[in-house]
Amino acid sequence: MSFFISEAVAAAGAPSQGSPYSLVLMLVVFGLIFYFMILRPQQKRAKEHKKLMESISKGDEVLTSGGLVGRVTKVSETGYVSIALNETNEVVIKRDFMAAVLPKGTMKAL
Repeated sequence: MSFFISEAVAAAGAPSQGSPYSLVLMLVVFGLIFYFMILRPQQKRAKEHKKLMESISKGDEVLTSGGLVGRVTKVSETGYVSIALNETNEVVIKRDFMAAVLPKGTMKAL
């Protein structure tokens, strides 16, 4: 068994030396892929969500991340929003949990 191992080691010879710039180039390529595939789309979604949060006003029909659909009745400066689910139920949620602003008349269609 050791006879075969010694032949394999002897056949391998000296390890070849690669260019030192190939490692740097590979790291740069992986960095660019990481940026364009992960970071940039994440930043774009965060910017769109922030724009959505700033555009919410009284009377908008919204969908929350929890699945509630309602009409905004009050927007406070502290970051909370009152949503009327129907004539009798009203909930207060944090503005960050808004998923989408729905077109007018969506609640009547449901």
